[in-house]
Amino acid sequence: MATIEEAAAKITDFAQPLDVTMFEQIVETAYQTGNPQQQEAARVLVTLQEHPEMWQRADTILDQATSMNAKFIGLIILSEAIKTRWKVLGGAAGDQARAGIKNFLVKKIIELSSDEATMRRERVFLQKMNLTLVHILKHEWPHNWPEFISEIVAASTTNEVLCENNMNILKLLSEEVFEVKDTMTAAKTKTLKERLNEEFTQIFQLCDMVLQQSQRPSLLNATLETLQRFLTWVPLGYIFETPLIPLLVNKFFPVPVFRNATVECLTEIAGLSKCPEQYNPTFVQLYTAFLEALGQLFQPDPATVLAVYETDGGEHSLKLLALFFSSFYKAHLPLLETPEFGEALNHGLLYLIAISEVDDPEVFKICLEYWHVFANELYNDDSVFNLRGGGAATQISGPLSLGLG
Repeated sequence: MATIEEAAAKITDFAQPLDVTMFEQIVETAYQTGNPQQQEAARVLVTLQEHPEMWQRADTILDQATSMNAKFIGLIILSEAIKTRWKVLGGAAGDQARAGIKNFLVKKIIELSSDEATMRRERVFLQKMNLTLVHILKHEWPHNWPEFISEIVAASTTNEVLCENNMNILKLLSEEVFEVKDTMTAAKTKTLKERLNEEFTQIFQLCDMVLQQSQRPSLLNATLETLQRFLTWVPLGYIFETPLIPLLVNKFFPVPVFRNATVECLTEIAGLSKCPEQYNPTFVQLYTAFLEALGQLFQPDPATVLAVYETDGGEHSLKLLALFFSSFYKAHLPLLETPEFGEALNHGLLYLIAISEVDDPEVFKICLEYWHVFANELYNDDSVFNLRGGGAATQISGPLSLGLG
């Protein structure tokens, strides 16, 4: 083998085809602890990654390398180029280069996610490629790639394995647009949000088709996790004017493998505030249906809840239940403060009390946050009543009048 410096010089000679084996040898040497050439290889590898034209070699590395370390380095080089150099690739040659990178990445993702065994084996690498594609979308969609949503939805209907990965891409896109801050200009973020809203019908129809028809657990879970990201921003009609809520409560919540992802979706819905009053009955129906379904699993006594906590995954499940109840009560407690629903309110509060008694700091922290809000509401109701010259405390309306026993 040539010296590491000589190998690096050959790799950066862009008049010659890339020697992928030589690149892999540098990468593997840099990762070999105890190798006398490790430090030199690591230094050269950093130099190669920082070379302004090295991104032109990324597709060859990703396509031909057999070393996973080399593939990851190639993907890092490509990702950095997309983040920092995408817009400076000017003229017809730049347009061609961008189209080539986009098409190569899409082709590679489809190749890795069309087959069950390949997708499982390459899962981590595929996740990195998905994120790289989303970085391209942040530059190209919708102006230069207006058909992206239509394409990904259409492809998802042809293959359930591919659909599962496409759900992950859509989830990443939603996170990047609505959750990650300071990665795009305000104008660009606004454009992407508006376009996602405009085209969400296609995405919702895909999610609904999967949830109604698929028998593939991993795809159903991926769809529920993706839907959970959407629920923070979708037009309310998709939530309250479709069968989505009954589908989640009745079909997916009772099934253990889907329960946690379903509770996360329901928690997003439960926490929606400042919604039109026309949706108030649906919020109440959500709460009572969820309470009934939960009652089929266990009752709100401390011993039973502790037994749930001690099961495998029980801590996380109780944490999610605490988030659901606290989110609903923070946003919609007054809807339950009626004679008709007072018993349901008390029953739900008993669940939260029993969960609060579990000896777990993370679970207790969630419960405590709500109990602080609850106590503050009680205090304010009491204070307001007394300031108005009211009588006995038993006449106070609000949460206190319902009691907990």
